[in-house]
Parts: sequence; C-alpha cells; structure tokens
Amino acid sequence: MLRFKILSVALAAAAIAVATAGVHASGHRRTLVVTMTNDQNSNEIKVYDAESHALLQTLSTHGTGGVGGNARGIKQYNGGLVAAVNNGSGSVAVFRRDGDALKFEKVIPTTSAPVSVDFGNDHLYVAGATTVDSFVLRENSVEWRDGTTDLSVADGGSPAAGETSQVGVISAEQLLVTIKTDPTPGTVDVIVLHQGRVMGTAPTAVSAPQGSLAPFGFSTYPDGTALITLAHSNQDGLFRDGAFTSVVGAGQVASCWTTRVGKYVFVANTASRTISRLIGTGNIIFVDAQIAAQVPTGSPADMDADSGVLGVIDHGAGESHLSIFSYNAFGELAPAGATITVGVSNANGVAILSPRNRETN
Repeated sequence: MLRFKILSVALAAAAIAVATAGVHASGHRRTLVVTMTNDQNSNEIKVYDAESHALLQTLSTHGTGGVGGNARGIKQYNGGLVAAVNNGSGSVAVFRRDGDALKFEKVIPTTSAPVSVDFGNDHLYVAGATTVDSFVLRENSVEWRDGTTDLSVADGGSPAAGETSQVGVISAEQLLVTIKTDPTPGTVDVIVLHQGRVMGTAPTAVSAPQGSLAPFGFSTYPDGTALITLAHSNQDGLFRDGAFTSVVGAGQVASCWTTRVGKYVFVANTASRTISRLIGTGNIIFVDAQIAAQVPTGSPADMDADSGVLGVIDHGAGESHLSIFSYNAFGELAPAGATITVGVSNANGVAILSPRNRETN
C-alpha cells in the first residue's frame, strides 16, 4: 500500500512538471529580427524569425520614414518592447511583444525629427535633429515625456540636418549623442540626467580628436566607457570621463555602426563590406579581428546582437538585405543561412529580440 502511495505521488509530480513545461512553452520561443522599411510615405517594420528567416509580420509604424546617416533608428528593450523612429512624422512608434508576434502600442511625438533611440534608467531616450528627449518607462510601457534639451556642436550652434547620429546611455547620470560636422572633427554631447530624466541643461559638447572625422556609431561598456567609430577618418575611439582617451586605425574603410556582445564590439565597415571585432579595455582599443565576417551583398549598415544572433542590414544594387550570423563565446561569427532580401531600397535599423521563457499567464 505504501509503495502504491509513493508511486501515486511521483506520477502526480510528473504531471505537474509536464503542465508547468506547457505553460513555459506558451511564452516567447523564437528569436525575432526586426528592421524598418524607412519609407517616406508609409513607414513599416518587418519581423523575421532568426532561425528560419521567414517573414512573420509587416506592421505599420503609423508614420513616415526617411531617416538617413543615423545609427539605432530601432531599439528593443528586454525582449518585450521595440521603438522605431518616424523621422518624417516627428514621432516614435512603440510595439509590444506578445508571444512570437509584435503588436503596435502607440505613437509618441518628439520635439525634433527623431533619428536614434535607446532604453535605460527606466526611460526611453530619443535623439532628434536638434534635441534629445526622455520618456518615462513604467511597468514596461513608454509613458509621458519628462525632459528635453537642445543639442550643441563643439564649434557652437546646433546640429544641421543629417548631422545627429546616435544616442546611447553611458551611465545612470549621463547620455551621449554623437554629431558629425565635416569638415570639422565632430562632437560628442554629454547630457546630464537626474533619476533618468534629461535635465534640460546645455550638454557638454566635446570635440572629436584633431585629425579625426565624424563620431558616429558607438557601444557602451558597464564601466562607463564608450567605443565610438570615427567614420570618415577610418578610426575608432575610446571615450571615457568626458574625453577621448585613445584612437586607433580601423584597418578598414568607413567604420560606422556598432553592437556589443560582452567584451567584444562588432563594427560594420561600410565601404569595405566587412565586420570587425574590437575590444575596449577602459584605456586602449584592440582590433581583435579586422575582418570577422564579410558582407558580399552590399555595404553593411546598422546592426544588433543578442543570444548568439547578430543581424546586419546592408544596401546594394538598389536593394536592402538582412544578413544573420551566429557568434560564440570568442566573438567568432558564422553565417546563419542565406541572406534575406528585405524588398525595399533603404531599410534602416536592426533589433534582435531574444526568447523569454517566463510564464506569461
């Protein structure tokens, strides 16, 4: 009789385990890759399955595109939110993940034409043509705008159209915004935050080093440093404590967009059609591999990486392509299937949404 009771308890426990596994299986199972059509008349996002490369969704951003010369026009947060810029409409579209699909949530107006977005410090940050805004992020939802300030260039004045490049969180107290101002070296704006909010005080406008041009894409480290490309002088710079502390030659042409995975920063070299792998130590930049991967279908642009998947957009022969790579613990890239033809000429931005196996009911 005792053995029968023990067996019954074991079977009941197994049944609960199977039921629990079923609940977890109802959560997010796929890694999603999102890009933006950037259409000047009717902007959309396209959602792909990273494994099969199947197009899962095409969703309106309820605005118009037309952004160029920027980095991170799309950004994801915690695998559950996606923000995409509507440059022509002066707004940002926000989407929420529901299982293995995205659903449009809202449009948020910005104080100038948006070019770049980032999440951090319980806020969404939007760099526009002449301003940077902060929006409260509460319970995984983007709420009201609680701060804004004007951008500045190191030589004085405001950025001209097309000069603002990327916004990124570097710490709980500061944002960075890169601004290219050829033929002068360009600017990194250091913007003060208070409890995540843009304070409204004028940014500290830091000039790029003499002999360099166009601070552009960048990735930040937890130690408060940023690895910033100097796109038009084929260099990469290390930025810390409000100053460039190191500059190295990229060894490739037009190092532009970046994404970080652990200690590695991957850089898209537009003219060389390659991806490099770099390491920033806090004081020095090491070019770990000038060519970590090649992008034969076109000139690589924006990219993102998470959960072993790296996606990069390229433009070539009047068409946009999305290349997907896998990466390992050593930052080694390998093509993950055939290149995707997006079906538009000027796709902009990439976001990788990793699976979340949490209970969703």
